[in-house]
Amino acid sequence: MALADLIPSDGVALDLGASSRKQVLQSLADIAARETGLNARTIFDAVLQRERLGSTGVGQGVAIPHARLAGIPAVAGFFARLKSPIDFDSIDGRPADLVFMLLAPEDAGAEHLKALARVSRLLRREDIRQRLRAAPDAEAIQAVLFGEPASDAA
Repeated sequence: MALADLIPSDGVALDLGASSRKQVLQSLADIAARETGLNARTIFDAVLQRERLGSTGVGQGVAIPHARLAGIPAVAGFFARLKSPIDFDSIDGRPADLVFMLLAPEDAGAEHLKALARVSRLLRREDIRQRLRAAPDAEAIQAVLFGEPASDAA
């Protein structure tokens, strides 16, 4: 599953200013609403509800908030590089500055998990995280996210 198939052209936010996890989630929900036509509050509530089950801060400055919700036709992803790191209760205690929100249809169990695994594998790589942090603009971020081989064999 290629990330280029998940992230809409305006699905990347560069140097997003936020002072809390809720603000980050709300900002990404607003972007997702513009791109999907869904209600931003519905998206925010679904992601926040999932976040309450356990933090989506995966460590190394990365968070992958995600949710399944009605009305979205296919798995979609939205990425933000934060201006200042935010506490996501990550497993390593580090605040997150790279946040990838993943939304999936309610009935997309396997597809949702495959997309989540793909994003997680990519953002686990130190070289990718460094390139995302150094990227000068949204297009460069998309090039980093999209430029990886489609194979998940590694």
